[in-house]
Parts: sequence; C-alpha cells; structure tokens
Amino acid sequence: MSRVGNADARILSEDMSDFARVMRSETPPEERPVTGMTPRINVSDDDVKSGLGRLVLALVRLLHELLERQAIRRMDSGTLTDDEIERLGLALMKQTEEIERLRRAFGLTEEDLNIDLGPLGKLL
Repeated sequence: MSRVGNADARILSEDMSDFARVMRSETPPEERPVTGMTPRINVSDDDVKSGLGRLVLALVRLLHELLERQAIRRMDSGTLTDDEIERLGLALMKQTEEIERLRRAFGLTEEDLNIDLGPLGKLL
C-alpha cells in the first residue's frame, strides 16, 4: 500500500485479499505499510459518467424491448383498438429515436448497450 498526500491512502496490490484485509483493518491509513506497486484501477470522472450512462441507457433499452414485446402480444390477442395501436406505435417510435439520440450523445455503439452478464449471457 502507498500513502498519497497526508491522509489519502490507496491499495496498490494485485491481490484482492490485501484489499479485504486493509478494509477490515482498524489501523488508520497513515499507519499502514507502504509498497512500491502501481495502481491497477484509475477511475476518472469521465469513466464514471460514461459507465453510468451506458448502464442506464442499457436498462432503458431493455425496458423498451419489453414494452415492444408486450405491445405485440396485446395486438396479437386483439385487446387493443386501432387507435390504441396507432398511439402505441408512435410512442414506441419516439422512444426508439430518443434512445438512439442518447446513445450517440454518450458516444456509445449498439454493442456497448448489450452488456455481458457473465454466465447469464448478453443483456439483449
């Protein structure tokens, strides 16, 4: 671990057990040992904003996909009038346009919104 400034301490180990041990430690940061390792994660404000934007937009897109599927089910079942189908179609088109506008504003690709959920597969 390395001291940065007088009070700010950072974990500079590649071993997660070091992180857990320090987080459980009652020792104040200024009294913890110093090592010469370089940090593995460097999070900037832009990274956080971009990541949050990506996550929120991916969730909005997922909800949009679910709404589209529900609309199709309701149309197929005959529970919507022609006027309701028209309004629903227009609302979904406007939603799609806004999602695309936001995706471009954040500088994201379509694949960026398809978040990998590990063993569960891709989001969309």
